[in-house]
Amino acid sequence: MQKTYTYPEFAYVQSDEQRLGTRRRHPVVIVGAGPIGLTAALDCAQRGLLVVVLDDNNTVSIGSRAVCYAKRALEIWDRLGVAATMVEQGVSWQVGKVYFRDDLVYSFDLLPQPQHKMPAMINLQQYYLEETLVEACRRHPRVDLRWKHKLVGLRQTDDHAVLTLETPDGVFELEADWVMACDGANSDTRNMVGAGFSGQFFHDRFLIADVVMNADFPTERWFWFDPPFHRGQSVLLHKQCDKVWRIDFQLGWDADPAEEKKPENVIPRIQAMLGPDARFELEWVSVYQFACRRIGHFRYGRVLFAGDAAHQVSPFGARGANTGVQDIDNLAWKLKLVVDGAAPAALIDSYHEERAFAADDNLQASTRSTDFITPKSRASLRYRNAVLELAETETFARPLVNSGRLSTPTPYLDSSLNTPDESPFAGAMRPGTPCADAPVTRQGRAGWLLNQLGGGFVLLVFGAALPAEGVSVGAVTARPITVGADLVDTTGVLAERYDAQPGTVYLIRPDQYVAARWRRFDARKIEAALKRCLSAGT
Repeated sequence: MQKTYTYPEFAYVQSDEQRLGTRRRHPVVIVGAGPIGLTAALDCAQRGLLVVVLDDNNTVSIGSRAVCYAKRALEIWDRLGVAATMVEQGVSWQVGKVYFRDDLVYSFDLLPQPQHKMPAMINLQQYYLEETLVEACRRHPRVDLRWKHKLVGLRQTDDHAVLTLETPDGVFELEADWVMACDGANSDTRNMVGAGFSGQFFHDRFLIADVVMNADFPTERWFWFDPPFHRGQSVLLHKQCDKVWRIDFQLGWDADPAEEKKPENVIPRIQAMLGPDARFELEWVSVYQFACRRIGHFRYGRVLFAGDAAHQVSPFGARGANTGVQDIDNLAWKLKLVVDGAAPAALIDSYHEERAFAADDNLQASTRSTDFITPKSRASLRYRNAVLELAETETFARPLVNSGRLSTPTPYLDSSLNTPDESPFAGAMRPGTPCADAPVTRQGRAGWLLNQLGGGFVLLVFGAALPAEGVSVGAVTARPITVGADLVDTTGVLAERYDAQPGTVYLIRPDQYVAARWRRFDARKIEAALKRCLSAGT
């Protein structure tokens, strides 16, 4: 029954610049080779940027850690060419169930709308996810992965940063036009630039147990409030691949982490849940606390923060890694345009505008989930229990049940990069919203809209031909894709989701967000909207 994961060891290689004693300038240096840093490397490299990735370790994450990855993150990884491996290896799911004491009170479907390429969620151990990303980076000629390179110092000038690195061969320096800090919640880079990291710290402790067992439970997310096997607390059950199940027990404020992690204390908890005859083996155990907080600004000079280095949330709702991947999706295209001189450096400031807004949205959702799961007063506990009791029979109470609002992308509805609508539209595809996928065919072959959009500016037009050269501002061109000629909407789903009429035009950003939309083509209006995207609305 035991699944043994063999952690890879990536070779340390001394760089030429350290060996020769020369200090080189690099366009982009990424600190941290976790899921966010590796995603950043792939996105930047695919856009044509040379990147150096630094990590003080030489393997993947220890333990399964993050396990839930949502549709939007998978769509981003699909654009980068790695999602298929993740989906194939992971466990896809979309149904969640909530129990109160002995009773099922509520169930939900994360993907009630069919006809999307990516599943609502997959569960996949973080070490597998990182292996996939590392392998993709190793194959890419523009990515230089440097293991056992620890950042020990950083100073900045107006146009670059100087990084001091420690390796097995000593200490040396390199320069970067831009630094992307993806080094986690305990970011050394954040401390080096003197950035604040404020928010709320929660005192409850939780036990994670990754358990290897043969179980025939359905592939669903099960969450219990006050179950008979763990009274007064909460429990979460998730399926991962390789017959590994994630069980998360709330322990309370006063639990001793060292004692709670001991097998003689963990095993009885699991037996109480699964039954005394259940056969299982422990793969990984951890006790954690968490905080909801974010950095003061996502940009400090030439240093840009992403992922847990920029914001930290509770694990309820799978908002950590998913949000970090969306940070990179927002940043990489802007950084490429700035490095190429196609947009002013001020465009980078829109990264803070949009992603700090998204972080605050996620922090609020995460805090509300935590408050529902771990009530801090008798009144809060009575309210929560009343909601759970009503949810079993009363429809109005079900949206109030909060076992962790699961990750969805935050729309940038008030972004300075948006051009407001001038005509009425129905549906959800407002400026600032991520594009919804839909089935299409191209040259008779079935496919998906998001794969056709790619990673540049696009003019998506329904039923009317546009100039073949598209619309340009300086060196940046929005290329046309015509539905009815280039793509065929065989099911009508695409037109429905985009409220399309003949002549409707959408301007779509390189991160596949809607920038503007019109009921008819007007080159001057499109130029103005494109210019707005490049100049951050100035």
